[in-house]
Amino acid sequence: MDLTRTAFGTWNGGRFMHFGEPLTDDRFIAVTRRAYEKGIRTFMTADVYGNGAADEMLAKALEGFPRASYCLVGAIGHDFYATKRDGAKGFPRFTDPRIRQPQDFASYLEMAAEKSLQRLKTSKFDCLLLHNPDSIGYSSDAVWKGLEKLRDSGLTDMLGVAPGPANGFTLDMIQCFERFGPLIDWAMIILNPLEPWPGSLCLPAAVKNDIKIITRVVDYGGLFHDDVKPGHKFGEWDHRTYRPKGWVEVGFGKIEQFRSIATKHNLTLLQLASIWNLSQPNVFSVIPTLIQEIDTDSKPIEQKIDELASLPDVKLTPEEGALIAQVGDNKGCMDLKGGNPGHSGDPLPDRWSLTPDLEATGKRWGIDPNRDLTNTHAHAA
Repeated sequence: MDLTRTAFGTWNGGRFMHFGEPLTDDRFIAVTRRAYEKGIRTFMTADVYGNGAADEMLAKALEGFPRASYCLVGAIGHDFYATKRDGAKGFPRFTDPRIRQPQDFASYLEMAAEKSLQRLKTSKFDCLLLHNPDSIGYSSDAVWKGLEKLRDSGLTDMLGVAPGPANGFTLDMIQCFERFGPLIDWAMIILNPLEPWPGSLCLPAAVKNDIKIITRVVDYGGLFHDDVKPGHKFGEWDHRTYRPKGWVEVGFGKIEQFRSIATKHNLTLLQLASIWNLSQPNVFSVIPTLIQEIDTDSKPIEQKIDELASLPDVKLTPEEGALIAQVGDNKGCMDLKGGNPGHSGDPLPDRWSLTPDLEATGKRWGIDPNRDLTNTHAHAA
């Protein structure tokens, strides 16, 4: 089964990630089942979430539903089996040269996929994503031959790549599309009306290489749920506190400039953001983060699920699309991850220097790293 227009991720509700009010096990299972019953039929998990606990919880939530009635998407890439967590940096990628060499990549991928499937109590994924790859993951033949082996052996029907956890990886994604396009069915990027940059830069390459796109952070940190407003208080460990100071106030002001478009089409703001995403080239699925905010008067997560599940088939006019693009332009607003002209020295798990190959990739696609992939807002300040 292919990915559907709307999707549900196990990071929702803060059960395995730090945002909002973490759901109890029972409520997490209940809202996941609600998503299915309301019509959302793609469910995505990652083996590293809760060190396998998210897989197990999703299995409990989907128990009793016919396996052929939903699309199961997994993600592997962080080695929590043989390594220790490095604080906020998380677990190392399995491709880290300190722990594994290329000849061992395929055996790790097979082990990780099989263990995740065991926890999920099923025999195969519909799609399996390479999760948060480092520079080796994007470019290594050994990695992608290992993934191809998983597909050929029946552990998954489709393959994909999911960059992260932060924004960027533009040239790495495009180069990966060019090198391994025949193996890649899906790629996941950050995209929403207030964050078209830099995700949209890779869309032309996705079109050329026939790669479908699923978009995350559709809700822009919760603002498109319409219950995160100026003065909103986040929990101490909420990962959104790492965003720049004043981001809620600025984002809220931008949303107010096109709220009337949502009203005109009888859409909620989340539905408007989803419709805008789905109107972009090769975007076929949206997977917003569904959060139960800690405020007592916040919108229930169940209502957010209902909004996503009832997403209508609406087309924005060219004028409406142009207005949103004008208001939401965020080019140069942050430091990006992946191959970046601002990085020097040894590569980090999520950031590295530009190579001649990456520079050549940018040239082929009209992307000047110094112009298109730098934090110009910081320079302006």
